[in-house]
Formats: sequence, structure tokens, C-alpha cells
Amino acid sequence: MKNIARAMGRRAAGAAVAAAIAAAAAPAAAQTLNYIIPFPAGGESDVTARIQEAALKKVTGRDVVIQYKPGAGGATAWAQLNKLPADGSTVVGTNLPHIFLQPMQKDVGFKTDDIVNVYVFQLTPDAIVVPADSPYKTLQDLIDAAKKAPGAITISGSGTNSGPHLSATTFNQLAKVKLTYIPFSGTATSVVAMLGKQVNAAMTFTTAAIQQGDKARMLAVALEERLPTHPDVPTFKELGIDMVTGVYRGVAVPKGTPEDVRKQLSDAFGKVNQDHAFRQKMKDAGFVIVDVPYDKMDAFMSTKAKEYEAAARDVGLLK
Repeated sequence: MKNIARAMGRRAAGAAVAAAIAAAAAPAAAQTLNYIIPFPAGGESDVTARIQEAALKKVTGRDVVIQYKPGAGGATAWAQLNKLPADGSTVVGTNLPHIFLQPMQKDVGFKTDDIVNVYVFQLTPDAIVVPADSPYKTLQDLIDAAKKAPGAITISGSGTNSGPHLSATTFNQLAKVKLTYIPFSGTATSVVAMLGKQVNAAMTFTTAAIQQGDKARMLAVALEERLPTHPDVPTFKELGIDMVTGVYRGVAVPKGTPEDVRKQLSDAFGKVNQDHAFRQKMKDAGFVIVDVPYDKMDAFMSTKAKEYEAAARDVGLLK
């Protein structure tokens, strides 16, 4: 009996070891996917993640947990990115040009090369937005007021050395005006400030304006053609201002993440982008879907680095 018991014990121990090895070797698909947003809830990064959530769960078979780590226009989360688990369990939202402009200006705790993007999935076009009852009915009204009182008209945006900051500065240069840019922690807080009339206008996104419905009015959109959902809103180009701008959004992983896991996550987000329900929701919300997978990321990032640095120097954000 003792021999039988010892044999059974060895088999049980062996089974436990095998189970532990199997668990350790289990693919990332078995884990919860922690999706960290570097901004407060309610902004475009959060809205996109919420729309992606159901499709991501279907594609990966994983529960998706959306978390928030706002601060410093996204830099707080990006500076901590490479300290997070590098096992495919965690992705962090990224914004371009933010991850380029911030390290160009000062030490923000990360370098652009520290950010391993695995997919860029959308572009959010810029728009200048005012409260529905604003005295500025058109973009020309805003320009005229700014020319009469240089610096007196305020415009909110998400963060400094960010997409909205660059766009507001570009607008000032092209329109030959001086709007005073007021940075907030994210899109949601920037729009709240505009609606609450703490500022006169917001350099925000088509999506934010659509979310607000009849509480806000878009004066112009930074697209080549008018927004299909709002055909009455002119483009900046139509109004003589050559401005087609916006913010790209994607996800990154810690640098230690293995190549095969990076590719798996890239493929998953690519499949989400092809999901019909997801695409329709994004279109209805005013987003533009783009597809930049991991294997094309280096070329994309190299091109954008040159574009953003040149644009920032042109408008004086960089010396």
C-alpha cells in the first residue's frame, strides 16, 4: 500500500508540475487584456477603446479591462509603459503627434523610441468648436474677433506639445491671429471648459463635437472634404486656411514584449478594424479608420517623425 501511495503521490506531483508548466506556457489569449488609456475617461482614446471592447473580446477570447492613467498630456502613462508586464497582458493607448512632440521639448520621462507601437487604428480630424449659443457663428466671426483683440480670445485643447496644441498654433499662423491656447488634461476636460465658457472655443475633434449634439457648433473641420455626418460644416481649406490635421491613435506594448506576442496583438487589433459593427460605430462617431500594423510601423513612425518636427519648427513650438 505504501508503494502504491508513493506512486500516486509522484503522479500527483508530476501532474501538478505539468499543470504549472502548461499555465506558464499558456498563450496570452488566456489572460485578461489590460487596456490603459493615458487620459481621463470620455476622450477620443477612451471612446475608441469602448467601441473596440466587444470586438477585441470576440477576436481574442479575452476579457478586456479598460483603465485610466491620465497626466501630463499622456506622458505620465508613456513614461511608465516599459515598467509594465511584457507578457501580452497589457497595452497602452498612444497618440501622435504627442509621443513625438513631448520628448522634443523637454525631459518627460520617455523618448519616442521607447514606445513600441503595435497598431495605429484611427485618425481623429481636428475641428474648432464653440458653444451653440456662442456669438461666433462662423470661423470668420472668430477670426475677426481675434484680430480686434489679439490674445484675448481663448481656445482650449488637450495638453501641451500635443496634437491640439500644434493645431492651434498652426491655425494662429495660417489665419494670422493670436488665440491664447489653454491646455487641459484631455479632450473631455477641454470640451467641458468650452461648454462652460471658461474659454471661447476649443481646438478639439469632430468626434467630440458630434458627442455634444446640439450643445456645440463646429466652425470648421480639418479634412480634405466635408464630414459626411455634418455636410453643412465647411473645411478649413474651403475657408482659405490650408489645414488638414488630426491625431492618430493606436496601442503600444512594453519593450520587453516578445516579437511573436507583438505580432499577435497587432493582428488582433487589425481584425477589430475589419469588424463591420465596429467600423459603423466609428464612422457614426466621426472617426477615420486607418490600418498601420506592426510590420509597417517603423516606416510609418519614421515618416511622421519628420512631418511633426518640421511642422513644430514652422510654427515655433521647436527652436
